[in-house]
Amino acid sequence: MSDFSGKKIGVLLSGCGVNDGSEIHEATLTLLALDTAQADIIALAPDAEQAHVIDHAKGDEEKGASRNVLVESARISRGEIKSVKNVTASDLDGLIVPGGFGAAKNLCTFAFDGTNCKVNPDVEQLIKDMYAAKKPMGFICIAPALCAKVLGDFKPKLTIGNDEGTAKAVEEMGGEHVTCKVDEIAVDEGNKIVSTPAYMLGPSISFVAQGITKCVNKVLEMTQ
Repeated sequence: MSDFSGKKIGVLLSGCGVNDGSEIHEATLTLLALDTAQADIIALAPDAEQAHVIDHAKGDEEKGASRNVLVESARISRGEIKSVKNVTASDLDGLIVPGGFGAAKNLCTFAFDGTNCKVNPDVEQLIKDMYAAKKPMGFICIAPALCAKVLGDFKPKLTIGNDEGTAKAVEEMGGEHVTCKVDEIAVDEGNKIVSTPAYMLGPSISFVAQGITKCVNKVLEMTQ
């Protein structure tokens, strides 16, 4: 494997837990692949309240509970994390967004509002600035919906696996959906965007790991 030491890759987290934050397997596999390639990891997240809190043992919403996205994301990054508003495209060589419902609830409101979703302003600005700087980005699981919403004008090629409803929404927002298996990636060389289905398909961590590792390695390759 190539040595990518010195390459600064942002990992944009959205909380901690598949139902209301970052999917922990996906986030951890992303961190592992980056560390294995000796890249410098910069974990970041919005300093904002989660859309809601889900009891992951029961699957029910915890009425009245509130958690901060940045604070919860720090659980995954072992405390090393920055607010997304304090990170600019000039600080990074690439950016990767793991999935989990937090990507569609806290980074944007796709889980609630579909194609009419709104995007966290700081998240939107960073993605737009990364694109303008021609720096590569990777989107995992449901996160390609976020990419389509922000960069739809540029017709990015994206995958969320093979779910027809979500694929249609991606295309309505401007993306070009590519059907992929869990161990595959969709690569848009022109826009420098890579995506993989991960737990949109599953079925388990070993399968998901294959696609995420390929996604991370392709993003790193595009930094050269």
